Formats: sequence, structure tokens, C-alpha cells
Amino acid sequence: MSRRAELLAARIEEGAAGLAAFAEKLTDAEWKSPGSTGGNDRRPVGVVIHHVASVYPIEVDLAKTIGSGKAVSEVTWDAVAELNANHSKEKASAAKAETLELLHKNSSAAAAVVRAFTDEQLDTAAPFGLSYNAPVTAQFVIEDHAVRHSWHHLAKIKKALGR
Repeated sequence: MSRRAELLAARIEEGAAGLAAFAEKLTDAEWKSPGSTGGNDRRPVGVVIHHVASVYPIEVDLAKTIGSGKAVSEVTWDAVAELNANHSKEKASAAKAETLELLHKNSSAAAAVVRAFTDEQLDTAAPFGLSYNAPVTAQFVIEDHAVRHSWHHLAKIKKALGR
């Protein structure tokens, strides 16, 4: 196993654990409160946490594709916005227990996938739509999406809840 892959996987697990620990303490009212400040993102906290949990498989699949040297140009920020809007409608009443279980399951599975990456795969670059088709490495995709995602939304949720 690659030491770099292990460290990346551990960071995914750390971020998910931090988000879960925070979420476990939320009241029902906080769970239903807007999970962001400013902009157009008014998804409830619970929906945002469910979103983070549900996209881990997508994020690591994108990294695997990049790691194989194939471009991922069809995934754009417009496509992400559409995915998020559809998810928000479908999971508007996501329960906390279900969401936390999904967060644990999908982050653990994502970490397992990342642990299987070789250094060569981590170093492989290909055009990536979310980076405006710049050739980025699989490691960058993992760090910028699967790793960063939980911290990004946790910070926004804390700000929205005044913590």
C-alpha cells in the first residue's frame, strides 16, 4: 500500500468523523435549518450532510478515472448544481440516523478505494471538468473533493448556525 494513499484515506475518514461528531449533537431544529450563509444555497443542514455522504462514491470514481489517465470533461459545475438540486428535492426529509449511517458507510468505502491507489495512479494527470479541463492529478481530485468536502461543508454549517 502506498503511504500517500493511506494518508489520503485517513484524511477522508478524519473529515467524515468530524462532520458526524458535529451532526450527532444537532437539534432537530438545527438539522432543518439552512446549512449555508449567503448565495443561493439554502439547503437544510441535514440535506447538506446527506449530500456529503452520498457523493463520496462519485468523488473517488472520478479520481480513479483520472488515475487511469482518462479525461473527465463531462463533469462540470453546472452538472454538479443540477445533481445538488435534484438531491435536495429527493432527500428533503433525510433522517439524521440514516444520514449518519450513510456518511460512515460511504466515507469508509471511499477510504478503502483510495487505499488501493498506487503512487503512479495518484501522480497521473488528465483533463478534469471541475478544474476547467486543466490536467490535474488523481491525488488533487481526491484532496480537492473527497478529502476537502466534509471540512468545507462543516465550516459552512457552523457559520450558518453561528458556531
